[in-house]
Amino acid sequence: MTKRSTCLAGVLVALGLLTPQLNASNHREAPITALDHKADITDLWAFRSYSPGSGNKVTLIMGVDPLLDPANGPTWFPFDDEILYELKIDNNNDAVADITIQFRFQTEQRLPGLFTVYAGVGDSGATAPPNSPAPVAPGTLIIPPRITSFNSPGLGQRQRYSVTALAGSQTFNLTAVDGRPLYAVPTNVGPRTMDYVGLFNQGIYDLPAGIKVFAGTTDDSFWIDLGGTFDTANLRSTVAPGVLSPGQDAANENVAADTVSGFAVNTLAIEIPTNLLTRTRQFEPATSPAATIGVWGTTSRPRVSIRQTNNGVPDRSGLFRQVQRIGNPLINELIIGVGSKDRFSMDAPANDGQFASFFADPSLARVLNAGTAGVLAIPPPPRFDLRPLVQYVPPIAAPGTAPGPVADLLRLNTGVPPTPIASQSRLGVLGGDNAGFPNGRRLIDDAVDIALRVVAGGVLVTPPFAGFNAAINGRLGDGVNVNDVPYLTAFPYVGYSPSGRDRRHIDPGETGCTAGAGLPCPPEN
Repeated sequence: MTKRSTCLAGVLVALGLLTPQLNASNHREAPITALDHKADITDLWAFRSYSPGSGNKVTLIMGVDPLLDPANGPTWFPFDDEILYELKIDNNNDAVADITIQFRFQTEQRLPGLFTVYAGVGDSGATAPPNSPAPVAPGTLIIPPRITSFNSPGLGQRQRYSVTALAGSQTFNLTAVDGRPLYAVPTNVGPRTMDYVGLFNQGIYDLPAGIKVFAGTTDDSFWIDLGGTFDTANLRSTVAPGVLSPGQDAANENVAADTVSGFAVNTLAIEIPTNLLTRTRQFEPATSPAATIGVWGTTSRPRVSIRQTNNGVPDRSGLFRQVQRIGNPLINELIIGVGSKDRFSMDAPANDGQFASFFADPSLARVLNAGTAGVLAIPPPPRFDLRPLVQYVPPIAAPGTAPGPVADLLRLNTGVPPTPIASQSRLGVLGGDNAGFPNGRRLIDDAVDIALRVVAGGVLVTPPFAGFNAAINGRLGDGVNVNDVPYLTAFPYVGYSPSGRDRRHIDPGETGCTAGAGLPCPPEN
């Protein structure tokens, strides 16, 4: 055994992570997904539904295909018919899926002769005027009526999808209880062309057993100062780079630009009664070892896909091969080394013991420490405080829960009741709100600030380390505290996609776009 492997084995043993090997708010975080953006998973959320009257249910949301500009026609960004989109749930602590929800899409082009896939105007459309040249006679319908339903003729690109649940040896094809086909909500092209909000509401379907589902192009629910983050953690603040003042930390507004503002993403969302997810098929209290589940999402492509030259339809063969996965936000983006990102993306969570060194001594913490010339102190390795992100341990899982192998899963204690919207903290568990990240993840949870503080030694499971400074380690942030548009207060919770005609991307130094709490976005005429 080499000196390096001996050291790594020692780290694994010290963390209690040495297990047998088996065969996130991430926007283009790995080389392989930078080349396959349709399969790139941007984010994963899992939380107890918190809308009034939602009952004891869990909402799972996955975003794919990052940084979509809703003005970017004429074909925009449909879900990929070749990709198998999956949400996976581990409910017995072995990091292997016990329940899998699969989404598959089928696209039809209903306006093959038009230059754009969406067109519409007014209630009756627009006809050829009296001076229309032959052979198109005056009065001929040229522009269809405004798109108001999935059957509107102007909805040239229409996507139907299927939802399949796998549990053990059983397979369930989930269809709408009212018999309607499941259609994906299209891009919000603009107000002249379509009633996007109307389509959005029509795109929420009731499935059997109290399940709801949604698929479509929505606002990108993530928020971050990407420019400052990846300029080697050159974060903005009036106090010190990356350190927020108490007022900034508490503000329901942004002091830095949200790079993702004005962009859309393709969203998959499903709401499921909690008892269908736990291994006991019961509603478990927070103190029960059976209450905590682990969630992750994947995208996969056929191993072989040959596109025919005559019609462009792919001839697919072979099994699917995983392209990307996500559990906790920002793990692949900010924790895993670049040389391991593709392998991490394509591997299974149960094999994550091979990446344990990144959790035991994360390079991001070293960058923060060196970039501040030691003003920001960090804990010595091996790190024990990151275990709740990779194992079933408190404060998320109940005491006595089997920790399982090292695995990047978004763990959710389904027994913790949801926090009412007015009382939610963007800092989740670090803010005293135990229904938020890293106990699952809600849309309002500030994954960037939480991740920075946790990686820099924010206390999750151990007392503060020597050198910890609550005014520094405990107030790290990128200055983006809220999303640019409001989230909905009921399923599917995500915000409406910006309008292609009127979207606005906020630049550094600009104010506004703070989910309705601060100044409005600067108008675009």
